Amino acid sequence: MRDGCAARSMHHGEALHGTASRARRWILFEHPGGWGEDVLSDATLPPRIAAQLTLLAASTPARVLLVRRPGGTGRRAARDVPTARALLVGVSTPTGGWFERFDLTTPEDLFDVDLAGLAGDRSCGGTPVDAPFYLVCTNGRHDACCAELGRPVVDALVPHLGDRLWECSHIGGDRFAGNLVCLPSGVFYGHLDPEVAAAVVRAHDGGAVDLDRWRGRSSLPFLVQSAEAFARREFGLTREDDLRWVASQRDGDRTDATFVRRDGHRVTVSVRRRLEDDERQLTCRGVPVRAPVHELIEIAVS
Repeated sequence: MRDGCAARSMHHGEALHGTASRARRWILFEHPGGWGEDVLSDATLPPRIAAQLTLLAASTPARVLLVRRPGGTGRRAARDVPTARALLVGVSTPTGGWFERFDLTTPEDLFDVDLAGLAGDRSCGGTPVDAPFYLVCTNGRHDACCAELGRPVVDALVPHLGDRLWECSHIGGDRFAGNLVCLPSGVFYGHLDPEVAAAVVRAHDGGAVDLDRWRGRSSLPFLVQSAEAFARREFGLTREDDLRWVASQRDGDRTDATFVRRDGHRVTVSVRRRLEDDERQLTCRGVPVRAPVHELIEIAVS
């Protein structure tokens, strides 16, 4: 592995918990062509499509990603890219979520899909997606680590997942590549290699979590994500339904998050945010900054 931001993060021993990018609503648009650093402004998307996706991202609001099937389609010449597109929209919640799919004949068919319901977490009339599916970031134009570490993960997961696997554009946390997003749950995993990624997917399909590579749930604030990780480690809770978030309260850099265990006990986890003492480069091309650290204060059970 080259000395990129992901290698430096692992060498630093950086904690993964509390780093899942925030996203409750999702719009995933299939685009098999090349992706730029900012996929909605410098990719090969037609300008009208890019403008519409940008509008939907702001007005819904939703996290918009470009996705493509594994297999090197990003390197195809424009004339070889098929016109049919998949559009997947959905919601991630702390207890699950849902997704729907629209099969578009051309990219311009996006304008005929009414996504107004998504803003209210309601169905938009698409075909329900019944099985969990997965995204792996391979957006190398955004950060080289995403492609270098993401593509081997994709290759390893294709035999296990088939059409439940997509490559995706930048999802946040370049230094945690290879990055995996499990949908509709919105659970993020990071620092995956091909072998570990296959084990993580098998566990997630079976309703379990891998706490060593867990970044958090996209539907929860960062400190609450860390609180969940601390509670799971404290009590050895490795089933996804072992712990349910019910409330949280923030006071400055401190958050008190309350969960309910499957045995009915309430668990309150207090977490504090601080910045590291020294600056370091968090992306391959970024300027050095002080990275956030989430520290456990206490865990109380009632």
